[in-house]
Parts: sequence; C-alpha cells; structure tokens
Amino acid sequence: MEEWRQCCRWLIDCKVLPVSHRVTRSDEVFDLAQALRDGVLLCQLLHNLNPQSINLKEINLRPQMSQFLCLKNIRTFINCCHEQYGIRKNDLFDAFDLFDVRDFGKVISALSRLSQHPTCQSKNIRPFPNEETTDYNEDIYRSLEEMADEREIENEEELYDCVPCDVEGDEIYEDIMKVEAHPPSLRPANSFTSLCPTLQKRLVLDYIGSLKQDKGGMTEDDKRNCCAKEIKETEEKYAATLESIEKNYMGPLRLTLTQLEMETIFMNIEELHRVHRAFVAEIRQSYSLSGGRKFHELFLTFKPRLLIYGRYCSQLEGAHTCINRLLQTREDFKNKLDECTTKENGGKFSLRDLLVVPMQRVLKYHLLLKELHKHTTDQTEKTQVKRALDAMEDLAMYLNEVKRDNETLKQIVEIQRSFDSSLKVDTLLDYGKLKMDGDLKVLQVGRAKQERYVFLFDKAALMCKRKGDNFELKHSLELASYKITNDPTSNKDSRKRQSKVWSHSFYLTPLMAGEGYQFFCKTEELKRKWTKNFEMALSNLRPGGYQHEFQMHTFERATECHVCHMLLKGLFYQGYQCQKCGAEAHKECLDKIMQCQRPLPPSPGQIPSGLPHVQAAQAYQGAPLPPLKLQPTLMLSCGEMVELTRAEPESAWWEGRSLMSHQVGFFPRDFVKPVTKLGLQPVQGTVKMVNRPTEPSKSEFHYFAWFVGTMDREQANQQLRKRSNGTYLIRERPDGPGEYAISICFNNEVKHIKIIIKDGWHHITEHRRFRGLVELIEYYQSHSLKEGFRALDTTLQHPFNEREPSRAVTRGNSANSAGHVSASFSLLNSQNFSFVPPSAAPFWSVFSPRMLGTAVARYSFSARDMRELSLSQGDVVKIYSKSGANQGWWRGEVDGRVGWFPSTYVEEEVV
Repeated sequence: MEEWRQCCRWLIDCKVLPVSHRVTRSDEVFDLAQALRDGVLLCQLLHNLNPQSINLKEINLRPQMSQFLCLKNIRTFINCCHEQYGIRKNDLFDAFDLFDVRDFGKVISALSRLSQHPTCQSKNIRPFPNEETTDYNEDIYRSLEEMADEREIENEEELYDCVPCDVEGDEIYEDIMKVEAHPPSLRPANSFTSLCPTLQKRLVLDYIGSLKQDKGGMTEDDKRNCCAKEIKETEEKYAATLESIEKNYMGPLRLTLTQLEMETIFMNIEELHRVHRAFVAEIRQSYSLSGGRKFHELFLTFKPRLLIYGRYCSQLEGAHTCINRLLQTREDFKNKLDECTTKENGGKFSLRDLLVVPMQRVLKYHLLLKELHKHTTDQTEKTQVKRALDAMEDLAMYLNEVKRDNETLKQIVEIQRSFDSSLKVDTLLDYGKLKMDGDLKVLQVGRAKQERYVFLFDKAALMCKRKGDNFELKHSLELASYKITNDPTSNKDSRKRQSKVWSHSFYLTPLMAGEGYQFFCKTEELKRKWTKNFEMALSNLRPGGYQHEFQMHTFERATECHVCHMLLKGLFYQGYQCQKCGAEAHKECLDKIMQCQRPLPPSPGQIPSGLPHVQAAQAYQGAPLPPLKLQPTLMLSCGEMVELTRAEPESAWWEGRSLMSHQVGFFPRDFVKPVTKLGLQPVQGTVKMVNRPTEPSKSEFHYFAWFVGTMDREQANQQLRKRSNGTYLIRERPDGPGEYAISICFNNEVKHIKIIIKDGWHHITEHRRFRGLVELIEYYQSHSLKEGFRALDTTLQHPFNEREPSRAVTRGNSANSAGHVSASFSLLNSQNFSFVPPSAAPFWSVFSPRMLGTAVARYSFSARDMRELSLSQGDVVKIYSKSGANQGWWRGEVDGRVGWFPSTYVEEEVV
C-alpha cells in the first residue's frame, strides 16, 4: 500500500477524517492534499492527540479562500509539532510546501514522524509506514502543484457550515430540556418516524410503556398535540434555566466580580429572562384555551423581542474567554464558581455549559414549528403556522449570520495585526468583508513589475509587501474610483500565454485621470477568480437603484428589508440604505423598491432659470468623493445637463441640479463642460430651457460614438459582419420612430436587442431599468448582457464609430474562434471596455454530485461572493448538499451555476 494511503488510514484512526471521506474512495493523492491544504484538519489532529497542545478557538476553522488564514493554520501546526512534540524543523515542511503542494512528499514524511511519537503510540494507533509499504515513487507528487493552481482550497461540502457544529452544546441542551413523559394515545412505532429526533425518542419510550394497553393508530392530530406539548414543556424548562442562572450564579458572583466582568460573562441574560417569562405565560394560556392552536400568533408577536439574541450570540465567545481567564488568574472566583455549580446542579453542568443553552434554544424554534406545521391538518391554521415558521427561520438565519460575521471579524482583526505601522486606518472593518487574498505581480506605468500580496475587501484593495509573516502596506486602492477594463489586442497571444505562469493579467483603470494598475496572476483560473471577485466588489459598491442613492451600510440594530420584510443578516454591512430617503433593503431587493420618496424640487421647466448650465463630459459615479462638508454627491451620466446652483471659479467642486433626475448635489468641476449643443440657447448672458426633455434629443445622440441614426436590421448586419466581437451600435428602428435597438457582434454573429421604453424608463430586461438611453448604454459597457439574455455573455465593448484599438480579434482569427480565453487586459480607452470573466464550471463538477431533490426559489437572492448562488424568484434549483443546513445554507445548481444559497429562500418540491 502506498505511503499516502497509509496516511489516510492513520488520519481516520485518529478521528480526523471520517470513514466516508472522499479520499477513501479516490485513487488520487491530490484529494488527500486538498483535504489538508487549509491546515484545519492538521490542527484538529493535534487537538485529538492532546487537547492541551493546541487551542482550537485560536484556529481559523473556516479559512475558505484566504491564503493568509490557511498559511496561519499550517504554521500553527508546524510550530506545535516542533515545540510540543519535539520534531526537528528539518524533518518538518515549509507552509508553502503544503499550501501550494510544492512538496507533498515532505508533508507525508512529517506526518509519519508524528505518527511514531509516544503520544500517538499510547493511543494504540498504528503508525505508518509499515512493512506493507510499496516502493516510494516521487512521480505521483510532481503534478500536484499544477493541480492546486487550478482548484479551490476549501471543502465545498462543508463551506457554509461555517460555525463548527457544537455537538457537546447540543447534548447539554437536550439533557437540560428533558421533561417528564406524559403518555398520549400512542400507537404503532412507525407512527413516530416523521417526528423530530428528540420528540421521536420520547414518544417511542412512552409507546413501549403503553403498547399493551392500546393497539390503535396514532392520528395526525395526536402528533400535532404532541408537538404543541413539546413546545410548551420545553419552553417552561428553558425559562426555569434562565431563572436559575440569574438566581444561582449572577446573585452570588456580584460580590466577587466587577460590573464590567458581570456584563461580559452574563451579557443580557436578565433581559432574556424577562422576555421568556412573558413568553411562557402566553404559551401556557394559549395551550390551556386552545391546545396550542394559536401558537403561531405568539411567535409572530414575540419575534421582534427575540432579536436581542443577536447581542447574546455575538458576545457568547467573549463570555467563555472571560471565564477561562478568571479561572486561571483568580482563586476566589474559581472557588465561588465551584460553589455555585455544586449548589445549582450537583456539578453536572458548568456555567460555560449553561451559557450555551440560550443560543441552542432560540435556534430550535423553527425546528419545533416545522414539526407542528407538518402535522397540522386544518389548512387555514397550516397557513398561519407557515407564517410563524418563516419568521423563526428568518430569525435563525439572522443569528447564524451573526455568528458567521463574528468569525469574519476575528479574521479581519488577525489580518490587521499582521501589518506594521504603515497601516494608517484605525480598523480594516471599514473596508467591509474580505473577498480574496493572495500573491499577485503588479505593474504601473514607468515602473518595474513588483511582487505584492493583495487583500481584496468590499471597498478597497490593499497591496502589500511581505516582511516574514507580516506585511507593509504599499498602496490602498479605493475601489469606487476604479473599473476593470478589457483589451482585446491580447487575444492574439492567448495560446502562448496559456503555457506561461504569471502571464495572465487584468487591469484596474481609474474612472477619471490617474494611474492604473496591471495585475498578473499565476494561472488563467486564478485570474478568473480575482476578476470575478473584483467585479462582485464593484457591483456591491454601485448596485443601482433608480432614483435612490443606495450605499452599503452597517445597521446598529436588527433591521427589516423594506421590500421583503425579512431581516438584514449579520453584524456589519448587512445591506443597503438610501442616502436620501433612508430606505433599507437587501441587494437582491433593490430593483423592487418603490421610487425615492424624498420630495423633489420643482422641475426646471416650471421655474424661471437665471442660472448657467453645463453638460457632463464624462460619467461621474461618486469617485472621487467630495469633501465631507460638501454633501450630497450628484451622480452624472455622460451627456447629462446640469443647472449650476453654486460654482466658484477657483473651487474644484461645483453644486448643481440635474435636469434629468432633478437631484441636487456636488460634482467635480473637471467632469463638466460649457453647453454648446442644441436644446439650450443663451439669453442676455444667461441660459434658459427651450422645451428641454429629460433625455438628450435624437440629434444630441450623434455626439456619441455608438449612435448611427436610423438603420434597419439588415443594414446593421452588413455593417457589423466584418467587425470584431464586442463591437456594437445603437440604431433608431425605421418602423418605429423614437424606438431604439442594440446591434452587437458576438461569437462572430450579429445579435439584435430591442430597447423597451415604458413610463419614462428604458430597459432590455424587466429586472433592471434606467432613466435614459445613455445611462443604459453606460451600464452595459461594464456589465454583461447575460443579465437579460443568458446566451449573450458580453459587454458593450467597441462603439461602432470609434476606431478599434486592434483588429487582432476578427472572424478570421482562428485561434480565438475556437473558444480560447483572453488572458490580458489594457488601460486603453477605459470607458469603452470592461472585463466579464468567462463562464467556467466549478471545479467540483468533475465529481458529478448526486442530486438530493429540487426546490423552487420563493425569493430572489443576490450572491455576495463567488461561493454563493444568485437566485431569481421562480428559479428551479437542483439540490446537491444540505451539509450546511444547521447554518441555513444548501448547495445547488441553477442554469449551470453551482453555489450556496439560503435554504429559507426556497421551497423544496415533494416528489
């Protein structure tokens, strides 16, 4: 048996890998390397061998795509092996030997030495290698580094089970919640199979005692009554547990601890107790009057009061840390705590154990209601119970995202600690969530190519220089000021580039004058991941929203979406808030929100105008931002007319009112030019409107390089047939004056898209509308047309009347007509080019996942990063995994896209 297979067997014997893990069924050593690359299992291995050797709470248990966090885990393992197990550093490996799989044979050798350590021997686990080992063949390790470059790090089956399942905590909860059995009219054992595990176990025990007395069958109503009784009795027991914590721990410890220590350890326990004291009283009354037929009303009524669990769940780990610290440093505290524990429950449960119970309880409500809903036969009541179930699922998802964000916050703090004094910001949290990090090579005009480590957050990209395990910040790029642009001239070199490492590049181009950056990736796949994450970050910063001014926002209190009325999930940057009217929403709900309700100023056509007018020479989307005292910002589309309200000649910022949107705000003076076009005429040194529409007139469209006037479909085919892919034009349709269409060359064919104009809005898909034709064109210059036409994955790249940078990509270019992907980007003509990553099947598709079933999307969901799956209402989703169900996530596929999505956003279809 090969040595790596023996290593797999040893890891299973050490209870690190489950017996059913993929590596046990695979013939590829890479599957073992893939399982170990993030360092989590290696740290778990040391903890299993000796729990005192490593503290798992200091490990990043879900590093996901972060190279920084994976390497930190691996180095923790290496240091522990050297310091705790005495293994020489020469017999260990470098962190990159595993992360990049540069020398996996050395990793296997180090694990072999660990398996022969006396600590392992004392557990009667057979070390490796043994006499059955086949001859060592280093060839099997040679291709692993190349495979690692093309595949993700994380284990996709467990990705969104983001907070480790607290089995011990669940057992404590079940033990405390035990109640006396009250035998109902129970009958055949198979009647219990549809009930939740806890209730099923209890009913089966009751059934055994009453089997001889009653041989009938258990009705659905019997099961429903059991569910109602389970809710009532466990809630009574839980309320008693909260009272016990308050009485037997908080009271005695007040004399020993400071006020700050009391608040840290017990958080808002007293507030929880008050809420559940009222809740259990209502439940008792409802149960006595109607047998729990009105329970759904209670859960809906109490949902807002249960939001206080957000604070509790987010501070629970801090409470445990404080208890551990005091136990190690304060003998008086230790003695008092032992006394309280003995008096409370005979020493069976510690205070740490009891503090886990509230979090376990609140996450059980939706499971209890799911059983109640399943066994409710009255359709009216069933509908009402479903509303309560949705509310508790929403609450559970909110709390799970709070826990997940707590993990994210810890990771960001670790990253911040790795910087030297070059980091000038107070906290990296202002930049949002980490989307990706890793090594890139960066090139600026007039400078040599430099190696940089890049941290990509929602709002910024930090380019750093390594200093051992720490970093020196070299550049901080505010993403709102940049866009990704495509350079088709690189297509002619695509075949050569595919075989070269660090030749796959993309560019960040400034929205206004300034330097751009060219980023080189090691492989085409890494470039795809980087560009996809940059695009997602830019999409988060500029989500659209019609007349609203939506910005990512951190809500201090639990907040509901104005559209779907579900909670905005997590701890920071949970959703969007309009800077004008205050509307709050999920990203996926922005296109459904009502128009901005802030009263608009009078239309310029209704008031005399003695103010000068200017026209936007280029689009202004908020970058750069005006000084804080000059607010709000006025977003402008190229060609948009602005009436000036404040304009000092020496000032870099002017204030004006848009004649298109009627909004007032500040914009950079350099973005506008004096009006000389039709539609405005000077009168005695001033400017006044002459029947000015809100969109540039047809004659004004001729100033744009994409407009060709009136042209029919066949003429457009002839004009574009010999042009490169991505070339487009906007034409007025001859059979409909005032109606327009997009014609674009894609995959060496000409495609035509009708632009719908309705109620003053322009759109090509109902899901995204625009104030005018110019705004629509500018949007699709940087966003793929696949939003409305799935087979049309391209942006509007080359305006028809503008000379193309290169004719390298034509119908005669056989290399690219075969489907090869471009691997390079350019700063040229930044307003006309944008990168849309090529579609690619996720790496795990090669494993042919087994479909567990299908579901229909009840709500739309907008993916926040590459690991998630966007949903539109009505989508049919193939379900591949429910391994993250405890955290509210399933994995599935829609239209070839695979990723994780909230399980509460779909309705599983029953076969």
